[in-house]
Amino acid sequence: MPHVIVQTIEGILDNEQKKRLLERVADVMVEIEGRGDQAFRKGVWVRIEEQPAPHWYLGGATYTPEMIAMKFGALDADGGRK
Repeated sequence: MPHVIVQTIEGILDNEQKKRLLERVADVMVEIEGRGDQAFRKGVWVRIEEQPAPHWYLGGATYTPEMIAMKFGALDADGGRK
């Protein structure tokens, strides 16, 4: 039973993107580890872990939620892009 963890910055992905990501990662696990057997999907765990932007460091900088929103767009209360 595989367990895949995707780590990302909080607020980068909207709810629809998360759903698609979870489904596609599961698809890849079925294709590769499960050798295409769809019954294998029942044992595939995929989890998204989100961490606040200040917990990430890239290229000499940490990022604020505002900086991320400028690049990707802010999320509304329902988890969609504004």
